[in-house]
Order: sequence, then C-alpha cells, then structure tokens
Amino acid sequence: MTLPLLLVEQAVRAGLLEDLGRAGDITSDAVIPKGARAVCALVSREHGVVAGLDFARIAFALIDPTIRFDVEIHDATRVSPGDVIANIAGPATSILTAERVALNFLGPLSGIASATRGIADAIAHTKARITCTRKTTPGLRFAQKYAVRCGGGANHRFGLDDAILIKDNHIVIAGGITPALRAAKSAAGHLVKIEIEVDTLAQLADVLSEGTDAILLDNMDLATLREAVNMIGGRAIAEASGRISLKTAPGIAETGVDLLSAGWLTHSAKVLDIGLDFRA
Repeated sequence: MTLPLLLVEQAVRAGLLEDLGRAGDITSDAVIPKGARAVCALVSREHGVVAGLDFARIAFALIDPTIRFDVEIHDATRVSPGDVIANIAGPATSILTAERVALNFLGPLSGIASATRGIADAIAHTKARITCTRKTTPGLRFAQKYAVRCGGGANHRFGLDDAILIKDNHIVIAGGITPALRAAKSAAGHLVKIEIEVDTLAQLADVLSEGTDAILLDNMDLATLREAVNMIGGRAIAEASGRISLKTAPGIAETGVDLLSAGWLTHSAKVLDIGLDFRA
C-alpha cells in the first residue's frame, strides 16, 4: 500500500519550506559541530498502527539525500511501545533540521491509522466497514485518507466530483426528497453513484419509492437503524453516521448496516506518539 511519491513530495516540500523560513535551521547551524554525524531511530511510544513513512523518509531526503533511512516496520503494521520503526543515519545537522516535519506527518497519520484500526477491530464480527468523510485538513486529504486505509478502513468520497451525495440542505433547497433524487438521476453520468441522507423512516420510505444507490442513515438510534436496514432490504447500500465511536461502533454495526462513517477519524484522531531517539 503506497501513495504516488509525487504527491508525497509536494506536501513534504511545502512543510519543509514553511519550517525553514527565511534563514533555515539557525539553531542546529549554530550548535552542532560541522561534520558531526548521528545515528538515531524512529521509535513508537505506544500501541498503534504506522502510516506515513514515505512522508518521513522524503523529509529527510529533501534536506540531505545522503541521510540513510532504513524501514524496520512498514505502513499498516501494528506497533508496541519501544518498537523501532526506522533507523536513520547521516549528518547530524540535516537530521535535526528534518526531524519536526517528518514527525508532523508520521505521528498524525499513524494516529488516524490507529484510530481506524480500533474501530475496524471492534466491528470485525460484522459485515460493516468503517469509512472516513471529507472532514480533512485542506491539502492533506489524500494523505489522511491513505492513513484510514492503512488502519483497515475504507474511503468515502475524495471530493465533490466523486459521486452525488444529497444532504439535508440539498433536500430543503431542491423542494424535497423526490425532486432532489429525480434531478440527480437526470444529471448523473452512467458511472456516477447517488447517495441521499435521511433522518427518519418516513424519509427513507420516500427514498425507497424512487430508488438510489446508497442511503445515509443519519443519527438514528439502534432500534430505528435496525428497522431502516430491514426496510432497505439490500436494495441500496446502508451507511450509518453520527455518534460513531469505539464504544458505540459494535452496536451500530450489528444492526446490519454496510458502512459506518466517522469524520473524527481524520479531523480529531489522537496523534500516535513517535519519537526520534538519538544514540550515543
């Protein structure tokens, strides 16, 4: 599982340019003896799943291509406290200059993968899958959605042009579920899927009378979700959203839905604590 390196390099380069500012790493330039070399390792401080090693590797390579970066534990792999993820060796100043940007990608992306893995494991006894949303950091959606995949999750839309997703505000402005669905069907190309959000079983009945590819069951309690799944009867993909957490996910998945979508995976997941430990 990899990302196109051109995408990765573009994001990392922007991060390095932001950090280097107008004069570069004046601390390392002033304090570290010229010619000093260092050997260090990226080490996990807690249990989790790794994601984003290419971002870290490229951060070091862009600062100094002579830095060695040897991966010990690959993306999408579980780690425990003390596990060495990668060994790094090279000019000390260069390593210190790249350190923060490398960790700023690796820690958050691994946090997303870890949070996703937790939900995926919690619902593994069901047919449901955990998926992310478009609630991502601008410019980093491709990276955060990659991290979700590393954690065993699936990706929702990458952008507004992936599929038609009719939300409650669309329904209000369009004049109702029926006109919204009919307009969508008349505009959609033959490869474009249509999904619509419903809050009640009455709305669901209207949707089913028109037909669609997927239905977003928003903020329904478990009893209502079960009834909604029975009403759908396999005629459309059933996606549950709202209040998805490690605690609530199993019960929601057990209602028979196909997907659980959670925006917090990409916008609020806890960073996985990974450190750069230098060796004497």
